[in-house]
Amino acid sequence: MSLDITKINPHFEDVMPQEYIDLVKNGPFGNEKSQKDLGTFKELLEEHPLCAGCNLALAFRILVGSLPNPEDTIIVGSTGCSSLAFSQLALHNIHSVFGNQNAVATGLKTALRLRFPDKIKDVIVMAGDGATADIGLDMTLHSWFRGDKITTVMFDNELYANTGGQESGMSVRDTVLYMAPKGKKFNKINLPDMAIAAGCSYVAVVSTARTKPISDCFKKAVLITREIGPTYIQIYTPCPTNLKIKPYESKKVATDRSKSDYQFREHITDDAKKYLESLKP
Repeated sequence: MSLDITKINPHFEDVMPQEYIDLVKNGPFGNEKSQKDLGTFKELLEEHPLCAGCNLALAFRILVGSLPNPEDTIIVGSTGCSSLAFSQLALHNIHSVFGNQNAVATGLKTALRLRFPDKIKDVIVMAGDGATADIGLDMTLHSWFRGDKITTVMFDNELYANTGGQESGMSVRDTVLYMAPKGKKFNKINLPDMAIAAGCSYVAVVSTARTKPISDCFKKAVLITREIGPTYIQIYTPCPTNLKIKPYESKKVATDRSKSDYQFREHITDDAKKYLESLKP
């Protein structure tokens, strides 16, 4: 979109909400930001209804604060905890049917390419582990098989958070949860390897234990998607409410896991590497 659309008509400045005035004068539209800038500008996501200590909310804030081109970005979400925050997101977004987010994103990306052939329009999927790896696994995989130029982000809290903490395919084996009172009986789905096998040009596994890699990897993913192919980011976002841990301890849980079985990981194809190099000044 043209940035002119965000400007306030001088005749209406005195009746516009201060929130909107701040967003126009000191927001990220037309001014690329990153994780290190958080707290210094009017953000696209500030207040939200998610739980105290919610790692998903932290990851969400970092992601939308690191968008390369928010004015030309549409985020496609799905039912889950993240969808509760979308209503307070000052950005074009779509709430899809549960698990259908990648299919919706495919259609949207196609329409935008036809409607704006000479403009960059970023379509980004952000959804939880249930929507991405369980109910929506077929739509997720087939968008990768087709090579759709979409960035997919999974908030991985390893359970169904907004419906009470039931077992999901991303739950760790032997974890005791609702619907798994004797412990989960099968291994956690290895979606990063599936993404690589399905043809994703860039795959990263990150955690709220360290926020800078979330921002850095997300920017790489969005840029690579524009020209090379689909990309996938998996973020560990432990849920204090359903894991029954104190809100202030949730970051420690993420840190402990990042030192054991949820370590940072990055895969990038040769074509994607060359493209990133070509963008350097």
